[in-house]
This record gives sequence, structure tokens and C-alpha cells, in this order.
Amino acid sequence: MNFNPILIVSGEPNSVFLELFFKVFNKNKIKNPIILISSKKLLNRQMKKLGFKNNIRLLEKSKLKFYKLDNKKINLIDVEYNPKKPFEKISNKSNKFINNCFELAFQLIKKNNINRFINGPISKKYFLKNNFLGITEYISEKFFTKNTCMLIFNKQLSVCPITTHLPLKIVSKKITKKNIINKVSLIDDFYKKNLRLKPRIAILGLNPHCESVHAYNEDEKIIKPSIEYLKKKYNVSGPYPADTIFLKNNRKNFDVIVGMYHDQVLTPIKTLYEYDAINITLGLPFIRISPDHGPNESMLGKNLSNPLSLLRAIKFLDRNWLKLKKV
Repeated sequence: MNFNPILIVSGEPNSVFLELFFKVFNKNKIKNPIILISSKKLLNRQMKKLGFKNNIRLLEKSKLKFYKLDNKKINLIDVEYNPKKPFEKISNKSNKFINNCFELAFQLIKKNNINRFINGPISKKYFLKNNFLGITEYISEKFFTKNTCMLIFNKQLSVCPITTHLPLKIVSKKITKKNIINKVSLIDDFYKKNLRLKPRIAILGLNPHCESVHAYNEDEKIIKPSIEYLKKKYNVSGPYPADTIFLKNNRKNFDVIVGMYHDQVLTPIKTLYEYDAINITLGLPFIRISPDHGPNESMLGKNLSNPLSLLRAIKFLDRNWLKLKKV
């Protein structure tokens, strides 16, 4: 039997993720079977609260390859979690549940050669506890992978920050020629293998207008030499000033814009496309995607959250499953 499911971990239980999942699952045709790792009690409590009615099919993790799966019911691997209410305040209480879900998912990915994985949002403050910069780094360590990168993907324009969740005062210390080259290489490889496209990549400078009043200018010393090296093999150009690259007549010339730090590229991409983007980790032995938003605690139980990013994540994997290769 052709076993090629989309594996999903629900993440932080006190988030809008399951609301979004129910909306996408109920209103969209998804060709490939979804396997959700979460809590049956949690699903039932939140479905009742939000007004959804779905049947659940419980799966045994040891028999996954023997099931004939479809999406008529929610295919669930039940992980123990006993919430007293549908939604509670985000805290350390759910850490064990989240960790158990991720560990089970990683075991299944390795054992069953699953190459498509989505995770719901987590709380960096409570779950990662400053041990990792973000979920990208957390998953990368679990698979002993050092060279990864965060790609915020939209079919019109994607972005990648060279550094992720770092305080600004540390950013310049982490910008190196090796880091820039590695991330551009991953981006180019991903686009060629999975999208059959040689991407046009713009690289931004670090300083305003790519200039600095200090004697040491990272744009001249690190970024420009990196671009000149990369031009020998990849379709790259720059450095470009961050304040004008996202203007319509400028951004139309590129498939990916690589910035030096998180908000330099994520702020404009979210302003342009809002929820119409997904977070892909490149460099792992499988395709890992998450919706491009957090738990959104302020919207819990309101049934008003926008499911577009999760829809894009599932549709990306569902549509491209024949093309997906290890990056």
C-alpha cells in the first residue's frame, strides 16, 4: 500500500490551532490522508466549545502502514492529556503533552520514512524556555542537523532571515559568510528540487542604505564578498537596502528576499500577504511546515481565527507530494 500521509502535531493545546484545523479539514478536499497527533479529550472539548462535529478514528502507532486511510474521519493518534476546560491559560502544564507529541512524531517520521510534517504553534516562553531560539532550532537538534534555514514561503515572494529569534544587539555577531552561503544554498536546492525553479534571490544589507558610520561595515566586509562568491553558482544579487526592496517594482524581480534578521523581512512579508504564507524549515531530512503565526491566546474560543496559513501548509504538501524530495 502507498503510505504517504501528512503528519500533524497540534502543538500548544491552548492555541487556535485545532479551531483552524477543524475549519480546513471540514471545508477542503485533501487528497492525501492526514494523521493528527493530539489528545482525543482535547479535540472533543474544543469541538463542543466551537460547534464542530467530526468523527474520530483512533490509530495505533505500531500499525500505521496497515491502515487504509482517508479523511472521512479525523485520523488521530491519541496522546494523554486531561484538560479541565476546552481552553486554559498557556503555562508549563502542557509541556509534557507537547513534548510527548513531538517525540512520537519524530519516532514515526524515522520509522515510517514520512517526509511531510506540520506542527502547530508552541509558546517559546513556556515550552522552549530559552533553550532554543525557536521551533526550527528545536527540531533541527532532534535530527542532528546544524545547517537549516527558515523560509517564509508565498508563491509570489518568499523571505529568509539569516538570523532568527535573536536580540538585535547580537545579530551582527552572527552574520558570517558561511551562514549566508549555507542558507542561499539550501534555498536554491529547495526551489530546484521541489518547485522546478531556479530562484532569483535578493540579499539585503544589514545597515540602513547598506552604509555604516562605524569603521567596520558588515555590508562591505561580509555581505558583499558573500554575494560575489555566490554569484558564481546561484542567481543572486545585492546587497539591497531593506527600505526599498519590497516596493512593488523591486520585489517583482525576485522569488526570494534574504534578510539579515527576523523583522527585516518578516514584517514586510506579513504586511503584504498577512496569513497567506507558511514557515518551511529547509535542511531537514523531510519537509517541515508550520502556519506562520503563534498560539494567539487572545482569540481562544472565539471561532474567529483565519485558517488560511494552515490551509496553505496542507495544500502545499498535498499538491506537491510527488515532487517532494529530501533537501
